[in-house]
Amino acid sequence: MKHQLIIVLDFGGQYNQLIARRVRECGVYCEVRPYTTPLAELEAMKPIGFIFTGGPNSVYDEHAPHVDPAVFELGVPVLGICYGCQLMAHTLGGQVTAAQADTAREYGKTETYYDTSCRLFRGLPAQGVSWMSHGDYMARVPEGFALTAHTDACPNVAIADEARGFYGVQYHPEVNHTAHGMDMIRNFLYEVCGAVGDWTMGDYLKTSVAAIREKVGDGKVLLALSGGVDSSVCAALLAEAVGKQLTCVFVDHGLMRKNEGDEVEQAFAKWDLNFVRVDAESRFLLKLAGVDEPEHKRKIIGEEFIRVFEEEAKKIGKVDFLAQGTIYPDVIESGAGDAAVIKSHHNVGGLPDYVDFQEIIEPLRLLFKDEVRQLGRELGLPEYLVMRQPFPGPGLAIRIIGDITKEKADTLREADAIFRDEIAKAGEDKNLNQYFAVLTNTRSVGVMGDGRTYDYTLALRAVTTSDFMTADWARIPYEVLDRVSARIVNEVKGINRIVYDITSKPPATIEWE
Repeated sequence: MKHQLIIVLDFGGQYNQLIARRVRECGVYCEVRPYTTPLAELEAMKPIGFIFTGGPNSVYDEHAPHVDPAVFELGVPVLGICYGCQLMAHTLGGQVTAAQADTAREYGKTETYYDTSCRLFRGLPAQGVSWMSHGDYMARVPEGFALTAHTDACPNVAIADEARGFYGVQYHPEVNHTAHGMDMIRNFLYEVCGAVGDWTMGDYLKTSVAAIREKVGDGKVLLALSGGVDSSVCAALLAEAVGKQLTCVFVDHGLMRKNEGDEVEQAFAKWDLNFVRVDAESRFLLKLAGVDEPEHKRKIIGEEFIRVFEEEAKKIGKVDFLAQGTIYPDVIESGAGDAAVIKSHHNVGGLPDYVDFQEIIEPLRLLFKDEVRQLGRELGLPEYLVMRQPFPGPGLAIRIIGDITKEKADTLREADAIFRDEIAKAGEDKNLNQYFAVLTNTRSVGVMGDGRTYDYTLALRAVTTSDFMTADWARIPYEVLDRVSARIVNEVKGINRIVYDITSKPPATIEWE
C-alpha cells in the first residue's frame, strides 16, 4: 500500500525533524528532503503537500537557499514556516527586507490574532500565543495573498492564497510554545491537502524492516546493546529484519539496577540472533576501586567498556555494519551535517578504531523518544524495557557517592527497587519523568531495635520535565514517601536514614554527580 506523502523541504531550520514529527503525529507519512532536491524527483514522489522549513538565512542574500519556482506550478499545496514563508513571498513577487525597527522584528511568545475564516485557522480561537523567531520582514506580500494573522506590532504574521493552497506563517506552529500550533498543522494536512491519515507506526515498522533487509543483504551487523530504550528497540528492529545476521554484545558491568541484566537478556529470547552477554562485574569494580570523583568514574567505565567490546569484536571478526540506537535528539545535540560521524563514537563511549566494518547503520535516527517507545511496542518488547526509566551509561556508579564497592552497589540496588516498586504501586510512575535512589557517603547515628546504628543516608530523587533541560522536583504524596522510607530502613541492611531531594533543575542537575 502506498501512503499519502508530505514532503518537508529543509532550508537549514533547527526544527525540520520536529515538523516531520508533528506531521507523523497527525497520521500522515512524511519525508524530509534537502531544498536542493531536483524538482523532477519531488514531483515523482507525488506528495499531497509541501512544508518549507525555517532557516538561519535571509532570502534576499546572494547565497541564501532557494527553491525551483516551478514547485509552485505543480498544483500542490505549500505551507511556509518562518524562512519558508519569506521564501514563498520572495519567490512569488513579494518583498522581504531586514527589519528596520522593532515593529517588524519579533522573538519569543507573542499574542497573535487570527482570521478564522482561513482554512489554516478553521475551528480555532481567534486569538492566542505564537512563538516568533524572525528578524526579517515581509514588506510586501505577493499578489493574490491575503493577510490572515497579525500581532500588535506586525500586520503580516500569516498570509494565504487559498485558491492555490499556499499558506505562510512567520511563527513556528511546530513548537509547543505556539498555542494550537498542532491544530494548524492538522488543518493544513486535512483541510487543505486532503489527508486521510493512512500512516501508523506499524507501517513505519514494515518499511524499516524492508529497508534494513535491502541495505544489509547477506551482511553481518554488530550492535553494542546497553539495555536502554534506544539500543533495545534498535536491536529488536534489526533482529526482526536480519535475525542471525545480527550480533548484540551486552556488556553487563555489574552496575545496573536490580534484575535489569536478566530482563534485557530475557527480552530478546524470542528472536533468533547472536546475543552475547559479557559478565564483567568484577572487572569493572576492580578498575573503580577507590575512585570517588564522578567524571573519573565515567571515564574509567567508558574506557573499560571499549576494552570489553574490543575483545568480543575480535571473536566475531569482520562485520559489514555497525549498528547504533541514535535517535533524533542525539542528532540535534551532535550538530547538523556531521552528526552521524560524531555520534558513531559517542554512543558507545568511543568505539575502537580498528573494528572492521563498512558502514554505520542507524535505523532510529529520524525518531523521537516517544516514537521509539511506540515502535518498541509494535515489535513486542516488554513494557519494562519500552518504558525504562532514563539511566546513565555508567549506571549506579554515579548514584553511589564516593568510592564504589559491590556491597554498596547491592545495597543501592535493593533500595532503588523498593522505591520504584512503591511508586508503581501508587500509580505515581505515570506522573514522573525520572525517579531513582542515591546512596550518599554520609553516615549517621540511628536507632533500630533499641540498638545504635551507624549507617548510610539514602537520598530519593524524582522529577517532572518535558525536555530534561529543566526539571521540577516531584510532589510525591507523603504517604507514598512514608511507605518507601519504612520499607527501605527495614528491608535493606546498611541504611538508617532517608531524605527526599526537593531541588529543581536549575540550580541542581537531575542526577547526583
